[in-house]
Amino acid sequence: MTAIKAYAAYDAETPLKPYTIERNDIGEKQVQIEILYSGVCHSDIHTAKGDWGPAIYPLVPGHEIVGKITAVGNGVTKFKVGELAGVGCFVDSCRTCVSCKAGDEQFCEEGMTGTYNSYERGTTRPTYGGYSTSITTDEDYTLHVSDKLDLTGVAPLLCAGITTYSPLRRLKVGKGHKVGILGLGGLGHMAVKFAASFGAEVTMLSHSPSKEADAKKLGAHHFALTSDAEVMKSLANEFDVILNTVSADHDYNEYLNLLNTNGTMIIVGMPSAPAVIPAATLVLKRRSIMGSLIGGIAETQEMLDYCAEHNITSDVEVIDMAYINEAYERMNKSDVKYRFVIDMVSLK
Repeated sequence: MTAIKAYAAYDAETPLKPYTIERNDIGEKQVQIEILYSGVCHSDIHTAKGDWGPAIYPLVPGHEIVGKITAVGNGVTKFKVGELAGVGCFVDSCRTCVSCKAGDEQFCEEGMTGTYNSYERGTTRPTYGGYSTSITTDEDYTLHVSDKLDLTGVAPLLCAGITTYSPLRRLKVGKGHKVGILGLGGLGHMAVKFAASFGAEVTMLSHSPSKEADAKKLGAHHFALTSDAEVMKSLANEFDVILNTVSADHDYNEYLNLLNTNGTMIIVGMPSAPAVIPAATLVLKRRSIMGSLIGGIAETQEMLDYCAEHNITSDVEVIDMAYINEAYERMNKSDVKYRFVIDMVSLK
C-alpha cells in the first residue's frame, strides 16, 4: 500500500479538507497514473453531501481524471510508462453479464464499481477518486488520451463529454436533424459542440437571454428563449431530438411538445421530482423519452478519439485543490463556464 495525498469530504456537512488515502500496490494487469488534472462534476457535490443516498466517508470525489502512467503491471499490454491516460466514472464491473459483454459496462447487472464511493470488487475497501495525486486502475478500465489536446479541457470529457456524446450517437444524430439542447451548463455546452460537429442544426433552449452569445459561440445555430410563450408556440413540432440536461425540477411536457412526429427527448439530467406525462403527449405523435447514463469503455475511447480528431474539449476554469469548497459554492449558483478542473500540482 502507498500513502497518497487527497482531499475528502469527512461528512455531509463540513467542507472538504486534506486527507491521506492508501492506494493498492500495482497488480499484474494494473496501471499507476500520476493525476495531472481532475474535473469537478456536479455529481461530486451531490455525492459528498449525501443527496443520492448514504456515502462512504471519508469520501474522495473525482471521476474526470487525466494523467501520466508512471508504472505498469507485468501483464499489462495496452499501456506503457510515460503515456497519457484517463479514468472516467467507473473502474470495474462484473465483466460477465449481458451488458458488460455488450460493452455497456455502465449498466452492469451487478452494478459498476464507481471510481469513488464504491467498494473494490469483492472487498470492503472503498474506492477513492481523482481529488488525489495518484490512482491505480485495471488497464481494461483505463483510457488512452491524445497529446494533441489541452489536458485541462480533456478531463471533463470523461463524464460531461461521454454523457452527451453517447445518446447523440445512439440516435445517429447528424446532417438533416434538428436538435434542441435544453440547458447550457457543463453537459449542455458539450452537447452543443457534439451535435454541431455531427452536422445537426442546433438550437439552444434556455430561459436566460444572457446565454445566447455563448451558445452561438459554442456552435449553436439558433437560440430560443423558453420563457417567451410566443417563441415556444412557434417551436411546436420543430425538433427531431431534444437533449435535456436540466437537473432542476421542470415540466417535461412543455418541451415534449416541441418534438415532431417520431421525435425523442433524451434525459441526462436527474430532477428530484417525478415527471407527470400524459400518454397523449407521446402517443399522438409517436414521441419517445430516452434515458442515458454515460458510456462503456469502448464508446468512451471512441469519444476521446473523435475529440482528438476534431479538436473538441470542454471549456474550463482551472483551480487549485484548496479552492474546491469555493468552487462547489459557485457551481451551486451556476457560476462557472463550464467546468472546474483541478490542477493536481497544487496538492503536491
